[in-house]
Amino acid sequence: MSRARNYFAWQSVLVSREIGRRVVEVGCGVGNFTGLLLDREAVIAVDPDAECIGRVRARYGDRANLHTAAADACDEAFLEVARFRPDSVVCLNVLEHIEDDEGAVRNMASVTPGGGVVVLLLPAFPALFGPIDRNLGHWRRYRRGDIERLAGAGGLRVRRARYLNIAGFFGWWMNARVLRRDTQSAAQIATFDRVVVPVMSRIESALPAPFGQSLFVVLEKPA
Repeated sequence: MSRARNYFAWQSVLVSREIGRRVVEVGCGVGNFTGLLLDREAVIAVDPDAECIGRVRARYGDRANLHTAAADACDEAFLEVARFRPDSVVCLNVLEHIEDDEGAVRNMASVTPGGGVVVLLLPAFPALFGPIDRNLGHWRRYRRGDIERLAGAGGLRVRRARYLNIAGFFGWWMNARVLRRDTQSAAQIATFDRVVVPVMSRIESALPAPFGQSLFVVLEKPA
């Protein structure tokens, strides 16, 4: 499947504005976003899939500021990343894959110091849940009310919560409710990324969307 480079870049800019110098990345996968964090003092890339961690090490193994851990965000082993003294945790399009999302956020908060942040990118609106979500292994999509639930689970407060990708909302609804597709086509992704994202990102940067395909959330741990 084609990767939406413009959309990925837009998300990356939003995240980079919120995080500090020592970052835990939860669910790093093969390291696509990891590479954009390596200008930081320390990056701790975490994924439950040991094969993914191996690929990240092979891809960026020469970087002294990169640390890796094969751990599930819900497991006690995840708490060991606190030894790297992170000031931020990022979890991008991953929490929806975790059955116990509150437990995962609780652990993320546990390794974050007072004044630190947990940054989440989440699929929005349960009404959009459809075959593609099931095929991707999603447990849920999120409402704004769920953000308060997650924040409360970790003893965090909501600094920012905004919708992203108003165009994607309609595209996902069409795929889920009308076409009943279980995958997005490469052509759909390429057209969206090439034609829609450059315009939509400028508009939504100036005027936050009232709804969208995703929720961008910054949770802060009280000092």
